[in-house]
Parts: sequence; structure tokens; C-alpha cells
Amino acid sequence: MSMRHLLLFWIVPFSVLELLRDVACFSTGHASSPAFIRPTLTGMAPRYRALNTQLDMASTTFPPPYPVRIAVMGGGNFGLALATVCARQGIPTTLLIRKQEVANSINSNHIHPDKMKDFVFPRTLRATTNPEECLPDATYIIHAVPVQYSRKFLDTVKEHIPPTTPVLSGSKGIETSSLGFMADILKEALGNDRPYAFLSGPSFAKEIVDGVATAVVIASEDLLLARDLASLLSDDSFRCFTTKDVMGVEIGGAVKNVIALAAGICEGLDLGTNAMSGLVTRGCGEMRRLGLTLGAKPSTIAGLSGVGDTFGTCFGPLSRNRKFGYRLGQGESMEEILASTSEVAEGVDTSIALVNFIKTKCKGYRLDLKYPILFGIADILEGNLTPEEGLKGIMNLPFVMENFDERY
Repeated sequence: MSMRHLLLFWIVPFSVLELLRDVACFSTGHASSPAFIRPTLTGMAPRYRALNTQLDMASTTFPPPYPVRIAVMGGGNFGLALATVCARQGIPTTLLIRKQEVANSINSNHIHPDKMKDFVFPRTLRATTNPEECLPDATYIIHAVPVQYSRKFLDTVKEHIPPTTPVLSGSKGIETSSLGFMADILKEALGNDRPYAFLSGPSFAKEIVDGVATAVVIASEDLLLARDLASLLSDDSFRCFTTKDVMGVEIGGAVKNVIALAAGICEGLDLGTNAMSGLVTRGCGEMRRLGLTLGAKPSTIAGLSGVGDTFGTCFGPLSRNRKFGYRLGQGESMEEILASTSEVAEGVDTSIALVNFIKTKCKGYRLDLKYPILFGIADILEGNLTPEEGLKGIMNLPFVMENFDERY
């Protein structure tokens, strides 16, 4: 490389160099393109690879050189929220749902008949019950089906999803049958070769659609995919950060719901702020211990998808898991609570699955002493302990150092 080229490399901003690179690659269709290949007829999805250079790490600050269409699978509150985020950017977005009458209402009146009834959805958002209408030509697919129903749902739609279309998951938790995270479920259902990303963080659906400032993190083993998705979804009220630590993001998204159940129980028992603060903090310590055991980064656990999401779920008035725990603390049985609501509190199934996961994956003596809150909540849900007995057990644990990795 000549001195002139070296000077050009350092003087021209990275974003400009990247723009010139991607435009050139798109126009020529060179197979050596580090970011994109020529769009295919099935979805026009870009092909991604791992990033190796500083140039690749530059921020995307320009529209992608291909027409973007997004399909969102799942018509729950969070699916509606993510679809709204996409549609607000002017991106044609299709929501794949189960009920035709709901699709008709969204398409005709831009209103959901059952959820967020006071909100008018963007006109760039439409809904369908037919996967063939939205999945084959989607540039990106967002998965927002609850974890426990994801595998069965994916089996019914996988034939409509092209093999290279990237999938972004917004679902959190552990599958009770396989003890797998969403990364495991997606790869087993849709294959190992497609690129995947995972969105997590303190993000209540109602606040997202209301345009309240929200910060989340997108994790992917392919940082280029995470960066492109972050650029695509971010606006003045929805900010996406990126990471490669998929395991850390998955652990935070699962464990925080169990801690929220504990926080709700604490509130239901009217134990006060001291107890609530101590319980949530110690719960985050158990999250960190599990994360380090499975190879997650401490910084991820301390970030938006870990401690950040935990704070929102434990203290936020919109948290379904905190409400469920509160009713348990007030003396209602789990059966009574489940019979009285149609909302999914992910922490209930995740709690029991998480304990089984720890027993299977983590080695060591007396795991119940290493994860007393996680094990205690599972015992309460299974009827082995009352909320009062669970609290008494935690308060009578052996004396230990505050941080498990401290020795002196």
C-alpha cells in the first residue's frame, strides 16, 4: 500500500470508507464483499460473517443498499412493541399472528382489539395469519413467541423461512423440556448455518409503543449482524447497544424473571425496602455466579440485559412476574393465579427449568447453598415451601463472604 493510500485511510472517516466499500460491493456483487452479497430472490437478506478488522467495527450510519422488509413472529405485547419500533422507521413490517379478526383490525383500523387498545399502530405495520405472506421475502425475521411455545411454533413455519434469513429473538427464558435457551431452540429448529441475534434489556412493551426512552442490547456471535440490527431499530426513543456475549444476554434474560418473582413475594409479604433491596442484590449475585460458570462476561451481567433488566422487572409496575410473586406473597396459590390471568409470567416455568439446568450443567457440592434464591423460588412454586418458610431459609443460611469469588 502506498503512502497516499495510508494517509487516505487515516484521514477519511471510517463511516465514509465503509459506505464506499459497501456501495462498491453491492454494485459489483463480488463474493469477497465483507458485508453484503448481491440480494437474493428469497428475502434479499444480506450474508454476514464474523468481524476481524477495525474498519468492520465502524458504525452503520446510512440506509442499507437493499430494500428491507421485516416479519415479526408473535402477536403478544412484546411482538407488537418490536413491530411498532420497526414500522416507526418507515420499514414495511408484517406481524404474524394467530387470529384473523385481530389481523383485520390491525390492517383496517390500525388498532389491536385486545392489547394496547388506546394505541394506534403505524400504517407501515400490517398483520397476517399466513406465514407464506411474510416470511419468504423478509430481510430480517423477529421472533417474539414465548419460550415454552417457541419450538412447536417454529416447526410449523420453518418451511417458509429461507435458509440465510437472519433471525432476531426477543424471547427470554429456558425451555422446560430440553433445558435449552432460545439460542439452542432456534438452532435446533431452524439450523446452525443461519445468523442469529438476541435482544434483551429493560423494555416494557407499553413504554416502547408509547415512545418512552428505552435502551436494550443486541447480542450476536456476528457483530456485523448485531450492528446492522441496532442501526435499523434505533431511533430517538429506542436505543440499541451490541455485544458478542450471547450466553450472558440469555442468562440475564432468564434469571431476572425468577428474581422478579422473589421481589414480588417480598412485597406481598410487606417486608419493606431493606428486604427487597437485599433480595434483589443477592439475586443478581446468583445471576453473576451462574454466568461466570457458563462462560458469560461479568460486564454483560452488570449491563442492560442482566442487572438493568432485573431492576426494571423487579421494581417496575408493569412487570407480570413481580405481580405474580406479589399475589403469591399475599397468600394466593399458583393455581388460583394462573386461572385468573391470560398473561404469561415467564419466570414461573423458567424458575423450575433453571434449577434443573443448574443441577445438570453445574458441578459442585450443595448447589442450593450457591443459588439459595433461585432454588428457594422453585421450591415455593412447586409447593415444597411457603413464602414465609422460603424467607426464613434464606435468612438462616451459613455465614459467607458477600462475593462468592472472594477468598480473603
